[in-house]
Amino acid sequence: MLTLQHFLLPDPAICTEEALYYHPRGPVGWDTDSGALIMGPGAGLGFGSYFNLFSLGKWATACTLDGLFVELEGEGRMQLRVIRAIPEQSWEIVTSAVVTLAPGQPHAIDLSALLDRDAIDGNVLFLDVTNLGSDARFIAGRFATKTVPATWPALTVSITTFKREEQVQETVARLEDFLQGYEHGPNIAVQVVDNGQSAEIPPSPHVRPIPNRNLGGAGGFARGLLEAQAAGSTHCLFMDDDASFHMENIARAYVFLALATDPKVALAGAMITNTHKWTMWENGAWFDGSCHPLACGTDLRKPAQVIEMEFDSMVNRPATLYGGWWFFAFTIAQVEHHPFPFFVRGDDISFSLMNPFHVMTLNGVVSFQDDFSEKESAQTLYLDLRNHLVQHLVTPALERSAMGTARIAWRFILRAAVRMHYDSAEAQIMAWKDVMEGPGFFDKNIDMSQRRADIKALTRTEAWGPVERPGERRRFTRIPRKLREVLGLSSLNGHFLPFWGLLGDRVIVKISKRSLVYPVLGAAEATYLNTDRTKSYTVTHDKARFFAILREVISLTLRFRRDYETIRTRWRDGYEDMTTASYWEETLAPEETGKDTGKDTGNDTGAAA
Repeated sequence: MLTLQHFLLPDPAICTEEALYYHPRGPVGWDTDSGALIMGPGAGLGFGSYFNLFSLGKWATACTLDGLFVELEGEGRMQLRVIRAIPEQSWEIVTSAVVTLAPGQPHAIDLSALLDRDAIDGNVLFLDVTNLGSDARFIAGRFATKTVPATWPALTVSITTFKREEQVQETVARLEDFLQGYEHGPNIAVQVVDNGQSAEIPPSPHVRPIPNRNLGGAGGFARGLLEAQAAGSTHCLFMDDDASFHMENIARAYVFLALATDPKVALAGAMITNTHKWTMWENGAWFDGSCHPLACGTDLRKPAQVIEMEFDSMVNRPATLYGGWWFFAFTIAQVEHHPFPFFVRGDDISFSLMNPFHVMTLNGVVSFQDDFSEKESAQTLYLDLRNHLVQHLVTPALERSAMGTARIAWRFILRAAVRMHYDSAEAQIMAWKDVMEGPGFFDKNIDMSQRRADIKALTRTEAWGPVERPGERRRFTRIPRKLREVLGLSSLNGHFLPFWGLLGDRVIVKISKRSLVYPVLGAAEATYLNTDRTKSYTVTHDKARFFAILREVISLTLRFRRDYETIRTRWRDGYEDMTTASYWEETLAPEETGKDTGKDTGNDTGAAA
């Protein structure tokens, strides 16, 4: 039979949050040496977990399934139950049986009758095991079908990397090991687009290193797509160089795409941060004015929340749903627009929205990434505002009026200025001006070298340095929240009040609160600490810089409103020209064998963000 998904158990190299994999009842032990779960008398295991539940609704409606089976291998006398969770209804036990398992003799349960039901769109299945004897062992399991695709996809896994030699070498080594033993390994190729030309990845039957100019994640993935097309691949998977993930990601994605009935289906991997590996950061996202992550904050240790998230992901499908390039798999024939040269930030949003993909997520297909909060800087915020404005200028589904689009810039810039992040606000003003120049600016500054230098020069205070913990002074930051919000926002955090630099509080803010306004309302000085509290920077109240920023924003708004129709037309025409295969072939060809001279600023500007 064809495996749809394997049961996963914790991996010390990736994640050891056991509740993401199984829910024990009674004496249960995880043996890291054998990889088995040991169950004492009367113990039980529930697999209604993020990694191991089976999304019947997605597989049955998106794919061709000739029968459905759950198969497991273990040792001991057990009760096996398959439970079907249904939205807004009582859950039901599909089947229950008492069996005696022996190693090397997998036991299969036929669930094919469930495929004949009329209403399976929102259903999920999971296995529940109870030990009825002495010690028992759960060794392995899978969901499977008898379907054999007429043709197997030729998949290229394209990784873009920049100066992360150790991480990408480790990822490639794990991919090599996996593909050598994977039954569909001969149909999968890995290419490493090396923007830093420093990764030193040796070529092999499965892996091809590709030196590339440093044109950011957009240039790297554009090169990857061109190479995948040239190699005759039918599907492509974009993936980051620093992501940590189970190889089951590749297996589930490959089979899902192989069985998909709609060629427009694209699979977007979810993201969990390394800071809290038990909480969802983004199970797909949609875009309108800003990025809206789906299921953010879901506690993946709690079965009810996980199953509700899966129910929601089947029916809550916003028109502007997109997938991040830490893991994004798609059919190459559906590509109408190649990546736009954003350098980084926004290229994945634009690629999803401007191509006719039907973006889906699948439980357990997820990457563990470093927290985005620590990557934030004046430079990344410049890139963020730039891409937000462009999306609304070029994407028909996001079209707004001149003032509706300008409000996006106002929100970004004022959020920074109110938090006393004047460096970021000035960088974002620069971003707005650059967008108003039109797409030609992006072509002329495709490697971002000049803008990186410009932003570095204007960054005065928002640079991480040795940790400092000045004494806190809290008066205004202790008043009731609603009153504090009214006073803080009406005065724009004291910028409209005299002597605020002397009167305002001094506060210390954790990295997780860095992008929020509320923690600094009532403060005239804020010190920010990184995750492990080894670095910090301090921002202070400065009326002169604030009002200079405000004057500039008003002036830009008037110009933007006056020239809006011209700007939008220029962008829509230019976007079409700059997202063609020929544009990227010409752009990447001149220095294909040369070394990039751009310097790494340490602000996440090398690979896709």
